[in-house]
Amino acid sequence: MKLPIATTLFALAIAAPAQADPLANGRQTAAQFLAGDIATFWASATPEMQQALGSAERFAAIRTGLLAEFGKEEAVLSERIEPQAGLQVYTRLARWSGSAAPLALIAAFDPAGRIAGFFLQVQPVAAESPHLDYQTRAALRLPFDGEWYVYWGGREIADNYHAANGGQRFALDLLIQQDGQSHAGQPATLASYFCWGQPILAPADGLVLRAVDGLADQPIGARDTRRPLGNHVVIDFGHGEYGFLAHLQQGSLRVAEGARVGAGQEIGRCGNSGNSSEPHLHFHMQTGPKLGEGDGLPMQFGPYRANGMAVARGEPRRGETIQPAE
Repeated sequence: MKLPIATTLFALAIAAPAQADPLANGRQTAAQFLAGDIATFWASATPEMQQALGSAERFAAIRTGLLAEFGKEEAVLSERIEPQAGLQVYTRLARWSGSAAPLALIAAFDPAGRIAGFFLQVQPVAAESPHLDYQTRAALRLPFDGEWYVYWGGREIADNYHAANGGQRFALDLLIQQDGQSHAGQPATLASYFCWGQPILAPADGLVLRAVDGLADQPIGARDTRRPLGNHVVIDFGHGEYGFLAHLQQGSLRVAEGARVGAGQEIGRCGNSGNSSEPHLHFHMQTGPKLGEGDGLPMQFGPYRANGMAVARGEPRRGETIQPAE
């Protein structure tokens, strides 16, 4: 699901002084890394990570190599904090002197304010598309009832890491949040996630071309990269529009290949199968019925509400809470 498909240049987990404000914590961590404050980093590291890294000298050498390749940070383009699997994730997008593409500095904090992950990634660029002005021909409704959160969605990389992939150029990753969290209870337990087992609905009338069931839901922290869609349904909406609904719960499919479905009909339940970091629904449309063989298509839904405002027809965007219109 949700981590950007990009080159991971550096990754470690360390502990940092607890702060109530994860944004301030993220900025402090970034400043320490950029300034080369290795002593503070190393003193705050958990014993497990110190063992994994080997030594403070090795940590310093990794940092030195990265700066030699990418230069120095020149301008911060954006910062954000978001919850993910029990963590608060700080993402800082910036221009660097030695990189044509922006770099994303990402730090993940546990509930105590300790850093559970630290990455420096080349930020991908959006794939070219001949369909930027395309208007969906199928009468799309949101593929669920109730309020869901758009974790990834939109046309720009900052809003939607899928935009780097031509076939998934306009894809959505959707889940349910309450009080800024996607789960309650133990983050390692799939049933703790609010969207787990929720009904997934056909977005429009169509013909089921593919219905895959029986794949195991992945434990949190594991991914099935060989079968990235996991349990999924592919629907032919007509007019050369094919919809992919992925990561469905094992044994939950309510439709079979060759069946006709109507908009709003339940097709399965939200799960965590395939290449997924936590329970959520992935939905995208493309011009062909096989994954990766076709161009991604924009998806205009309607009517629905986004952050409480009525939308007659629109494209959900990252950070919005959306629900079908009553």
